[in-house]
Amino acid sequence: MTRDRTSRRTNRRAFLASAASTAGALGLAGCSGFGGGGNTSGNDTTTLDGGNGSGGVSIDDLPALEGDLTVYLGRGEGGAYGDLVNYFQDSLYDDFSVTLKRGPSSGLANTILTEADNGESPADVFWSIDAASLALVAEQGLAASLPTEITNTVPAKFRDSKRRWVGLTGRARAIPYNTETLSASDVPDSVFDVPGQDRFRDALGWAPSYGSFQAFVTAMIHLEGESRTREWLNAVQASGVQSYPGEFGVTYDVAQGTVAAGFANHYYALRLKQARPDAPLDLAFTSGGPGSLINVAGALVLDSTDKSDLAQNFVRHLLAAEVQSYLVEHVYSYPLAPGVSPPSGGDIDLPTLDELNPPDIDLATLGDVQNTIALLRDTGVL
Repeated sequence: MTRDRTSRRTNRRAFLASAASTAGALGLAGCSGFGGGGNTSGNDTTTLDGGNGSGGVSIDDLPALEGDLTVYLGRGEGGAYGDLVNYFQDSLYDDFSVTLKRGPSSGLANTILTEADNGESPADVFWSIDAASLALVAEQGLAASLPTEITNTVPAKFRDSKRRWVGLTGRARAIPYNTETLSASDVPDSVFDVPGQDRFRDALGWAPSYGSFQAFVTAMIHLEGESRTREWLNAVQASGVQSYPGEFGVTYDVAQGTVAAGFANHYYALRLKQARPDAPLDLAFTSGGPGSLINVAGALVLDSTDKSDLAQNFVRHLLAAEVQSYLVEHVYSYPLAPGVSPPSGGDIDLPTLDELNPPDIDLATLGDVQNTIALLRDTGVL
């Protein structure tokens, strides 16, 4: 039997209270030897009710989740996504169960396409850590149209214009820098001005094989053209850049002073600062161009599902104020639903989404990575 609302509220608050105490450890799991804990966002999620009066919807206001659901879940975020799903089925709803299939988001997107060619995918929901994978599935006609009450929860630039997928959380491109070596004023307002400055010679880090970096380069190609992108890649290499397998490694070495600055998603610095508050690390944000790209994790409902109501309700739960706060605290991503504050990490003052100036780009275009990879190989970056 489904728990009543009073029981749901009690269990929800107990879960979120314990979640806040482990946010730092989850955020760093698998990335380094650090531990960490504490509420990382400044939000008191144990008392959050309906989005702090800013239009957010509470889990308590949503229909109960009842039935069985198959969710294809893109790999990432220190296990917090899977923990959230387990909480739904093990603690909040007696009559709800989830079969999870996990893997890289791009791989799962291709799996869905292959399954559709052979009949239909068993997936009901595809929860991806990048918009490109969602767009790949949607453009093949495999995504159902979502209700406007779901899609209109988030700003238009973070959802599909045809309502086939919706963003859940955002991640911003940033330049982590070592505060013992540089100041905020030393970081240019455009990534194109970085490699030409002497202060960055033999002092930059990047992770060119990492998916987020390749999405950033893809955005650069779409916004600035292949010729200017090629020039930028060559200029960064000529500056003496150091390569890393992932962007946490870039951020870690910035904090260590091995390099003075780098290119990475914003949340790695917040995770590191939560574990090491005294780390000489801060973030700078460029403006308007590809260096200020905001990508999203998001979800879609497969058009082949016979559980569309349940699948849509599940996606709606992911945009509830309490869940958005949980994801802020665990993965340091930007919340996209209203009523939830952005994450913070130590003394890093993270701007709000409204304060950032991302480029005007359709996130669906970020799926065009083949040309990006070809260019990275042709320039010797890969």
